Order: sequence, then C-alpha cells, then structure tokens
Amino acid sequence: MKIRALAVVAAGAALLLAGCGGATPAASSGAAATPAPAARTLTVFAAASLKDTFTEVGNRFQTDNPGVTVTFSFAGSSDLAQQIVNGAPADLFAAASDATMKTVTDASMTAAAPKVFATNVLQIATVKGNPKGIATFADLAKPDLKVVVCAPAVPCGAAEQKVEKATGVTLKPVSQESDVKSVLSKVASGDADAGLVYVTDVASAKGTVQGVDFAESAQAKTNYPIAVVKNAKQADLANAFITLVNSDIGKKTLGAVGFGTP
Repeated sequence: MKIRALAVVAAGAALLLAGCGGATPAASSGAAATPAPAARTLTVFAAASLKDTFTEVGNRFQTDNPGVTVTFSFAGSSDLAQQIVNGAPADLFAAASDATMKTVTDASMTAAAPKVFATNVLQIATVKGNPKGIATFADLAKPDLKVVVCAPAVPCGAAEQKVEKATGVTLKPVSQESDVKSVLSKVASGDADAGLVYVTDVASAKGTVQGVDFAESAQAKTNYPIAVVKNAKQADLANAFITLVNSDIGKKTLGAVGFGTP
C-alpha cells in the first residue's frame, strides 16, 4: 500500500510540473531581463557655427548613452541667450562669444561659471574660385563688391566690427544677417561676392565657397563658452555632454574644422 501511495504522489507531482509548461527552465536559471533605459531628452542651445561639430558630438553622446536623445537649437548666440533669459527650456548653452554668454550669467541663469571650450577666428568667404580676386580685408570695402556680414549683435558681427576699428576700414555691406550660416548661404548661392564668417564655417561648407585668410582676424579672436543652464531638467546629462566636448574625441571633432583650443 505504501508503494502504491508513493506512486500516486509521484504521478501527481509530474502532472503539476507539466502544467507549469516552459516557465520552469527560465525560473530555474535565475536570469532576469534587463530593463530598457528610461527615455530622456537633453536640450542643447548652441551657436549656429557649432552645428556640424555638435551634431557629430551629439550622435556620439546618444550612442554612449542608450535611451538619451539630444535635441539641438542652433541659431545666433544673442537670440539663444535672450530665449534662455526669457525662460526657454534649455539644459545647456554653448555660445560663440563671452558677451552673449554674459547675457545669461548676468540674469543668474547658469548653474555654474561658464568655461571656454574652443576659439574661432574670422575668415573671408568668397564665391567659389574667388572671381573678384579678394585678398585682404581692405578689399571688402571696394564699391563694386556685394558683401554680407553678421548683424552687430551677433558674435561674428561684433568680431567684424573689431576688425574694422583695428584696420580703419569701414565696410558697407548689402545685408547684415542673423547668423554665420545665413552669410555663408548668400555667398554660396552667388547673391553676394563675399562675406565674413568663421574659418570653421568655410571648412564645413566643403568647397561650396572659398576661404581667404587675412592677418587682422587675429585681433578679433572669439571664445566659445559653455554652461549648464540653471534648473536644467537634465543637469547630469548636460554635465556629461560638456565632459565629452572637452574630451580627446570632442577636441578632435572641433579641431577637424578649424576650432582652436583655449
């Protein structure tokens, strides 16, 4: 009788295990599925002249941080600074001049003191092939040339005015643009004979315009400061992004198009 009872119990146990189906092997392995990283968005406001390099750095940052999306707002630094002061939801601000960053720091809108991560200088951008034979900054004052520059409130415009004061040469541009990319676009399309942009913008244009160096550009060297915005929703990601910008990878990316080191 005892043997028969044990057989019945064993049979019942076998049926119970069978009812559990394929769940038994997973349970016995002790393995647990790794949860997907939480989706997060880092919002970066950056000067228009940083578009190509920061887009590349942003792609690397997303690869290194699964679940993170980096969104950029590229425009003239002065416009971006004012947007931040007015409450725009940015986590990070990279400006093309100390003056435009000061707009934000004067409003106590940075989490810590900004730090310069790159420098830039102006370069003359001409129509491809430089058919007008532009060789110096003074050439831009010739009355038969159509020249475009950045507006004075924009860092590239402020730098251009420094050069005017240093050289005593006064330009009469046909238009003043809100950022360097707009200047570059008018030259590349042939709407202007020449424009003043940063050396990095000419490099990023990849042959659609021609660059002409001029000695006086050194007198208007531009700093690029970066800072986490006060009360940023993703302050930790913003700080990590700054670390990447200042890393060997970031410096190589910036240096490839002509940015200098501070």
